[in-house]
Amino acid sequence: MATALKIIGLLKSMANPANVAGMARYGINTAGTLGVQVCKLRRIAKQIGRDADLAERLWQSGIHEARLLSSLIDDPLLISPGRLNRRVRQLDSWDVCDLFCNNIVVHSPHAWTLAVRWAAQKAQFVRRAGFTLMACLAVHDKKAKDGRFRRLFGLIERAAGDERNFVKKAVNWALRQIGKRNMNLNRSAKAVARRIARQDSRPARWIARDALAELASDKTLKIIARRSLNCPAD
Repeated sequence: MATALKIIGLLKSMANPANVAGMARYGINTAGTLGVQVCKLRRIAKQIGRDADLAERLWQSGIHEARLLSSLIDDPLLISPGRLNRRVRQLDSWDVCDLFCNNIVVHSPHAWTLAVRWAAQKAQFVRRAGFTLMACLAVHDKKAKDGRFRRLFGLIERAAGDERNFVKKAVNWALRQIGKRNMNLNRSAKAVARRIARQDSRPARWIARDALAELASDKTLKIIARRSLNCPAD
């Protein structure tokens, strides 16, 4: 049986300082980072399988790669809202944030509630997690009706002026992913983007311009045609 000490020892043996330097160029926080590639972490996770207790111990280590691995092996159906809220407050890098949301939170029964709650917070990575989670829900929650996503547009509009790069990109991501679910939401998302474009801030104008370009593209229309088969509209 794998233990946290053994796994952390394995991760440390795989440390690659050259990768750490490369990660820094992509805006990844290098504090407590070993430089182990995510593809290697996925192979380790496959060998371990789901293990909520081990996931918690790995997360508590504070090691960057241990937290990434934790998000690959935790059980989203067992993790409590309290534990999710504690972890989101401990986030300090966009890649851990995104893997945490995409692998664990979005598959938990608490995803919708936490997306709204976190997006309304001021802390940078808590807020990013909220909008990242909205983007993940737009992809993974095939049964959600359009109305649930339309209720998120207000949060997206209010956060569009956030100057912080990691927040700005997540807000943009959420708007684009919601607008790619089906044609009804595509039209709604484009209307939201046009309203955001009228806000007097550089991040808002960037979000609107980038979102409108993607939501009107031929590639997006093909994605919508495919996804609309599985995502019910109101």
